[in-house]
Amino acid sequence: MTKSVLNIAALSERHIGVTLSVGEGFLEAARVCLDRHHEPPQDFVVVDNEVASEAKVSWEASDQRIRNTWANADDTTEAGAYCLALANAELTRGLYAVSRAQKRTGVDYYLGPAGSTPEDLEMSMRLEVSGTDDTMLSVVYARLKQKMDQAARVDSNLPAMATVVGFALKRVVSADVESK
Repeated sequence: MTKSVLNIAALSERHIGVTLSVGEGFLEAARVCLDRHHEPPQDFVVVDNEVASEAKVSWEASDQRIRNTWANADDTTEAGAYCLALANAELTRGLYAVSRAQKRTGVDYYLGPAGSTPEDLEMSMRLEVSGTDDTMLSVVYARLKQKMDQAARVDSNLPAMATVVGFALKRVVSADVESK
């Protein structure tokens, strides 16, 4: 059986809502987060609406300069989670970042199928992202519920999904957000 690949590199080549510099920054942050717990490559469990599969995550270990650049653990975890969450949306749903979301929208990104543009936002899906270094699976699922509730509180006619990246647990968990 061929294992899926969670492609965290070159996001800007596939996601119109991610520039080269932002995508490279997300990748650097993801590398630092992954290096906190693992050596490359690693198999991750990817769960989308309670359906689990495995995906290989490959990266180049970060050097001291990258670790110094990303020394703020909170910022690094957030940016690293964006990297894996966008790669996950691509892998599991065939969705790509179209645009970053504004504050107070309850989400981080708007996603659409390949070829979507920011003008297509009315047909987008909203994505809320979080990351954690916690080693307890219950924390990952509690955070997922929290992020789903956050996205659901905003009055929007667009569907939403939440994704939590558990770096230590080698797990990416996503679920659709039910409208309120």
